[in-house]
Amino acid sequence: MHPFRFGIQCRGPADPAGWRALATKVEDLGWSTLTVADHFDEAVAPIPALMAAADATTTLRVGTMVLANDYRHPVVVAKEAATLDLLTGGRFELGLGAGWMTADYEAAGIPLDAAAVRVDRLEEAVQVLKGLWAGSPFTFAGERYRIEGLDALPRPSTPGGPPIVIGGGGPRVLRLAGREAAVVGVNVNLRAGVIGERTFSDGTAAATDRKVGWVREGAGDRIDDIELQVRVHLAMVTDDRDAVVDELAPAFGLTAEEAGATPHALVGSVEHICDQLIERRERWGISYLGLSADQLDAFAPVIAKVAGT
Repeated sequence: MHPFRFGIQCRGPADPAGWRALATKVEDLGWSTLTVADHFDEAVAPIPALMAAADATTTLRVGTMVLANDYRHPVVVAKEAATLDLLTGGRFELGLGAGWMTADYEAAGIPLDAAAVRVDRLEEAVQVLKGLWAGSPFTFAGERYRIEGLDALPRPSTPGGPPIVIGGGGPRVLRLAGREAAVVGVNVNLRAGVIGERTFSDGTAAATDRKVGWVREGAGDRIDDIELQVRVHLAMVTDDRDAVVDELAPAFGLTAEEAGATPHALVGSVEHICDQLIERRERWGISYLGLSADQLDAFAPVIAKVAGT
């Protein structure tokens, strides 16, 4: 099994000193990875923010969680990712998705195609990225992208390019991730384009069983090489776990039993959370946990206890 590690999703602050201070604190507390999302809101933009975070630290990994493929041509992504891989000394992880948030598409005037079309583009984009990082002029003729003998420079320092992270909640994306990604995020299904109460009904333990099964179908013999990740949407260190779960479960459209068992929630004492992590790794193979920035300090004792084990 892969050792535990923890990533933290950060949106700011959008000032130089504050951002550097945040990055160094994340590193000092033992978090593995600082990640930035890709939305058209007030949060910092991922590529420059991640480079700044890497410059302020020495071992902290940085990653996109995740770039929306519809917003960027894969040739541009390949060059930017290779450059980040070089300038961070191999500490960059490229999270890539098909795009999902309706509000982003509407605000930017980008057409929101059917999910199948967006996944088609993502599948081709991954082929383009890997081809451009292979080290020789690359030609590709797909339905969505065409590349003509492009010798992509600079070369990434990591052989084959930085690790690709792909996550999702549906069978096609998770099978694709199993075939192609170094890290697979087992996510709730975001087909609706918004996060609401019904979103988390797809995050139960039984649903996770199905999703990990789709990853395994796509991965085949390479399943042991894949790191499984999950985004934790409800996280709280508390000695009154049952009361918290009972109170918050209805807001997620779950029963208390379902909320206590979903891998998208971690609630309880430090010891109980560590036990949950071990049980879930044994059941699903999940070893990489992503949390929100508001858990930076609260989860430090959990990280100190299990990270790297």
